[in-house]
Amino acid sequence: MDTRYFDLANVLTGHSTEVKAGDKVLIESFDVPDDMVLALIRTVRSLGGVPFVTHYHASITRELLMEASDDQYAYDSEIKLQQMQGVDVYIALRGAHNIFENSDVPGERMQTALKHYRPVQDYRVQKTRWVVLRWPTSAMAQQAQMSTEAFEDFYFRVCTMDYGRMTVGMDALKSLMDKTDQVHLKGQGTDLKFSIKDIGAVTCGGFRNIPDGEVFSCPIKNSVEGTLQYNAPTVYQGSSFDNVRLEFEQGKIVQATSSDTRRLNEILDTDAGSRYIGEFSLAFNPHITRAMRDILFDEKIAGSFHFTPGQAYEEADNGNRSQVHWDMVCIQTPEFGGGEVWFDGVLIRKDGLFIPEDLQKLNPDYLLGDT
Repeated sequence: MDTRYFDLANVLTGHSTEVKAGDKVLIESFDVPDDMVLALIRTVRSLGGVPFVTHYHASITRELLMEASDDQYAYDSEIKLQQMQGVDVYIALRGAHNIFENSDVPGERMQTALKHYRPVQDYRVQKTRWVVLRWPTSAMAQQAQMSTEAFEDFYFRVCTMDYGRMTVGMDALKSLMDKTDQVHLKGQGTDLKFSIKDIGAVTCGGFRNIPDGEVFSCPIKNSVEGTLQYNAPTVYQGSSFDNVRLEFEQGKIVQATSSDTRRLNEILDTDAGSRYIGEFSLAFNPHITRAMRDILFDEKIAGSFHFTPGQAYEEADNGNRSQVHWDMVCIQTPEFGGGEVWFDGVLIRKDGLFIPEDLQKLNPDYLLGDT
């Protein structure tokens, strides 16, 4: 068995979820090799935890979604919620042989499933120690335009990095965001203002997502004004979007265009909260420098931010509720056109690099150990 599987399992059960004796641990695998699941089971047991495993396959999930009904998913979500309520730790390994597997699932069928699964997700996020990661596949390597071998090397380097090295810089950024009122984002096609006053900020250094590297907050719901041009491609509910552009008035998305404007607006019309923003985050993983149409990687790109239509997290909450939580990414490094982040009239980040001295420990040269 590949020893890197155990290295990753140790990160997930140790750093990320801190499994301890007696913990019930739910492992959900989606198109993941059995050897990785075996490594996790053995690692959980070595820590005194009790492992439980559920396997999923994308093609089967798609077939179920194609004719999704309220009766079907109300019953299924009831079972899943009961299972989630019985565990202490949740670890998800999500592979995808084809990221567009659900692209032909009718939108109303997808919404049926999402509506019923929302309580399961909310309980998991709020009540368990959890972590989610993508699994490297040849499809992901193709998205990254890398050979399978090179991508796997990149993947394990990113996922097993020393996330503790981020702590000091993340704490400084959180402290600053906790005190910030007005945020101004500038860049090509972007001139956006909003307030995060009294919302608070949350550090993410490998405890919820792998890979990781962000500090997030949330705009006051009605405060967002201006225009935002995202420059990273995005995939949501099995559909791909490029060049997403959003216009805001009093917090609401009043105009939205993209390479698939019809489908974009269909998703943004899911419910009353899907045209308002539920998250604002600054990202800084030094190993991730460009988009690969996988959000768990793309939302951590060094020098990027994401601005998320839909559901807000309770840890940094503006009260917005929605079935949607769509992380869309804008990269502000020079090769992607640059950009600026201002807090209360002070320049905090320019062209992807933090300016204040105490935040420079989140810049790539420091996190990679080059200083």
